[in-house]
Amino acid sequence: MTRVVVVGDLMTDTVARAAYPLAKGSDTPAAVTIHGGGSGANVAAWLAVEGIDVAFVGRRGSDIAGRNRDMELMGYGVDARLVMDGDRPTGTCVVMVTHKGDRTMLSDPGANGALLPEDIERCKDLFSQGTHLHLSGYALINEGSRKAAIHTLDLARKAQMSVSVDGGSSSPIKRMGAEPFLEWTQGARLLIVNAKEAEILTGRDTPEQAAKVLTAWYPQVVIKSGADGALWYTNGRPEPVTVAAEPVEKIADGTGAGDAFVAGFLPPWLDGKQPADALTAGCRLAARAMQHLGARPTLDVVDNQIK
Repeated sequence: MTRVVVVGDLMTDTVARAAYPLAKGSDTPAAVTIHGGGSGANVAAWLAVEGIDVAFVGRRGSDIAGRNRDMELMGYGVDARLVMDGDRPTGTCVVMVTHKGDRTMLSDPGANGALLPEDIERCKDLFSQGTHLHLSGYALINEGSRKAAIHTLDLARKAQMSVSVDGGSSSPIKRMGAEPFLEWTQGARLLIVNAKEAEILTGRDTPEQAAKVLTAWYPQVVIKSGADGALWYTNGRPEPVTVAAEPVEKIADGTGAGDAFVAGFLPPWLDGKQPADALTAGCRLAARAMQHLGARPTLDVVDNQIK
């Protein structure tokens, strides 16, 4: 089974799930919980519980939150290579979930924004042929960590590793511009984005049209469309391969579902399985993620250790 190295963001998520429509200027009852987060770290955690040999490279603060996030990753079985930042706190994200399940996120990257090329060099032993790199798009979107992200891609190419990249988030890509993102990541074997990110990167209205445009930069493209499932496309095919989303009776929290999809998709894809099988595995894990609060798998043992 291919080893996966994930480079990217580590966060603490404070999730506030409103019981009723938000009362602007007043109080709204909500369930407020704290969880480990960060797109890159989430992918690593889901991969680990799926039995994949996975390492995560990132940066944390020297605070209690950073220690807890470090312990969580080790509890999942992730080889956590976290650089401690003495000046910046561990990244934090406030996730506001409406009574209908819609999410809005307010993010402070904290130590993530100081990830350096030297931090990646310290983990150079992870970069070897036969290992797969997954780079979180947030590492490229954040100006402070961009040089480290680009250096990561360079090291992976030199080591002849296979590379996948995800889009991170649509609004930051829109602010940054599609052209730089495409230029920095061109040559990755696989791009994984959601429908909104695909539209911003290509200007195309439908995932099918966007996927065909994106194969000018990437040999293979996966586009997640939430309740509409996901698709995979490569040049030379008349139409994309599509798979329906797995039904979820009650969505507790959609945070991290996209990261779980990535972790479900990558192992069968790396093993050379059919694209439909990999998409199905991704949708299955995404559905599992939506059935509990927080962006990571639930591990009671880890929760007890942190308490």
